[in-house]
Amino acid sequence: MEVNLIGLYLVLFIIAGMIAYAGIEGTMDVFVYLNLQLRLVYINFRKEIMKFKLKRGLDKMRNNYLKELEKLNDK
Repeated sequence: MEVNLIGLYLVLFIIAGMIAYAGIEGTMDVFVYLNLQLRLVYINFRKEIMKFKLKRGLDKMRNNYLKELEKLNDK
């Protein structure tokens, strides 16, 4: 047997065991929970990227503002 088929059979066996233990509704609840957790990880990742870009942009604007302020004070 190929390794891919062993992995597939293992996954199917685990899902069948989950259904036998908790029923279809309980198993579906587990998958819904996992789906929501994965979405939350993605949202947090995007949030951190936006935070980094916003901080970088604000720092740039602040530096430009301080340079302009120094020019006005020198005059």
